[in-house]
Amino acid sequence: MLNVTGLQKTYKEKLVLEDVSFQMKPGEIVGLVGENGAGKSTLLQLLATVMQPTQGDIQLNDLSYVNDVKKIRRIIGYVPQDISVWEEFTIEENMLFFEKLSWKKRTKEECRQLCLEMQLTHWKESVQSLSGGMKRKLNMAISLLHDPVLLLLDEPTVGIDLKSKMEIGTYLHKLAKQQGKMIMYTSHDMDEITTICDRVYSIGKDSFYIDLLTKNEISVEQLK
Repeated sequence: MLNVTGLQKTYKEKLVLEDVSFQMKPGEIVGLVGENGAGKSTLLQLLATVMQPTQGDIQLNDLSYVNDVKKIRRIIGYVPQDISVWEEFTIEENMLFFEKLSWKKRTKEECRQLCLEMQLTHWKESVQSLSGGMKRKLNMAISLLHDPVLLLLDEPTVGIDLKSKMEIGTYLHKLAKQQGKMIMYTSHDMDEITTICDRVYSIGKDSFYIDLLTKNEISVEQLK
């Protein structure tokens, strides 16, 4: 369970996030939408422990973001907008390199199987020759090496083809529904969001909440 209460973030006296509160349960996929500059990436970075909130409280599986940061980082997977892989390496070399840095050790076969589950079949191919969709899949595969319980994805399908989007969506659904992972990600593609997500938060002035299991629009505390 992820519990966020009264979260606030200020940059040089500019208020970016104010009084953000929500919960996520295991097995849920939650979409985060909003205008550019509304604070979507900032919220993901706070949840990923990349930065600290100005005030507020975050807890993940009864672990405190204040007192248990090292433990928190062991169970979080974070994929920022920028693709962060070694372009001159093959998929295999990338996976084995990042496995050495992972909290959880994986065999070469386990690394390859993780890629195959995401339709990454060009194991020996240089990353620089891959499509944008393949690179984003690799980025995501790397973030899953340590088997996180919370997966945070910032625009994971931006600029990629429809086939890759569908494959990523299918895999995310499997991670949540079969493995019980909590997944939150940002996107500007509402078709994608409404197809994949159980719930959607809109962050910014005209925030709203949609429960996609019942298709009812529900007024909740605004995510500013």
